[in-house]
Amino acid sequence: MTASAHNPDADADADTTFATTTGAAASGIATAGTLPTEPIDAVVIGGGAAGLNGALMLARSRRSVVVVDGGSPRNAPADGVHGLLGLDGTPPAELLERGRAEVRRYGGTVRPGEVVAAAPTEPSAGGDLRFTVTLADGATLHARRLLVATGLRDVLPDVPGLAEHWGHSVVHCPYCHGWEVRDQPIGVLAIGPASVHQALLFRQLTDDLVYFSRGTELDEDTRARFAARGIRIVDAAVDRVVSADGGGIAGVRLADGTLVARRVLAVATRLRARAEGLEGLGLPMQDLPNGMGRHFVTGMAGTTDVPGVWVAGNATDPMAQVGASAAAGALAGAHLNADLVGADTEAALAAVGHPVAG
Repeated sequence: MTASAHNPDADADADTTFATTTGAAASGIATAGTLPTEPIDAVVIGGGAAGLNGALMLARSRRSVVVVDGGSPRNAPADGVHGLLGLDGTPPAELLERGRAEVRRYGGTVRPGEVVAAAPTEPSAGGDLRFTVTLADGATLHARRLLVATGLRDVLPDVPGLAEHWGHSVVHCPYCHGWEVRDQPIGVLAIGPASVHQALLFRQLTDDLVYFSRGTELDEDTRARFAARGIRIVDAAVDRVVSADGGGIAGVRLADGTLVARRVLAVATRLRARAEGLEGLGLPMQDLPNGMGRHFVTGMAGTTDVPGVWVAGNATDPMAQVGASAAAGALAGAHLNADLVGADTEAALAAVGHPVAG
């Protein structure tokens, strides 16, 4: 498996990534029954924190809503979600199952599956927006509005032995994992400028930190700062990550054969919004600074340049942890409901023969 194909998470970002229906079933998502053939109010693509909280807001507003959940969250390898007030340490699978149950409690549907196509279609006779969402098993959903909460894909550096420890001995976020790895010998595998900031953050958690520059440039000011904080710099080329006999990692093997003993490695991943199957929507995307990835462009409350489509969570905000993703989903769901209220009111006015504004 190449690093770019590997897709578990470090633990805080819980937006669900696209997966097969088989993966969804394995995660505990109930198998769906017959899907509605008439247009529903909203389809939510992605069943992580952002998608489920958006769906919850919609369902509580008495909207018909279907969540398409791939059942493969970024944070699946993590033991617990951290930094989430009142729920710190909750296993990711447990948190998501609670969320699914809450959505269902208010009449929403959580449907396992993979979205292979989504696109606008002909508006209703009254001019209301319409979208078609096609799933890998051939099922089709028709919706008035869409909330995209597909999350993102972490792309790891291509270092042999690294991917197999992702989410355990290999981490990326000091706020997600820092307490759990405190006081251990930590190494930072550099990928670029973002790694400098990462190293200073992890230095707060341990006195034993080694920075593997891996050919990235470090100016004299940065080297002086690292020296002042007691961060050791290794400029030699990295060959591979070495696994420990009892599990975890033993350290980093350099190109000259030297083993630098480490128990934990921190690495900044490149973050790419999951856009597979969404090309037909024409959602605008942009690159993150310093080649760190690509994400969807949104405005207030997750609005996009495509009328009727909102985006929330890691797909647009790659740095958002679980709490921030959930909050963004809730805000987008509320905004989406308000848009539907406006459309319903205009339709009611037209039905009674009252002139419609505009």
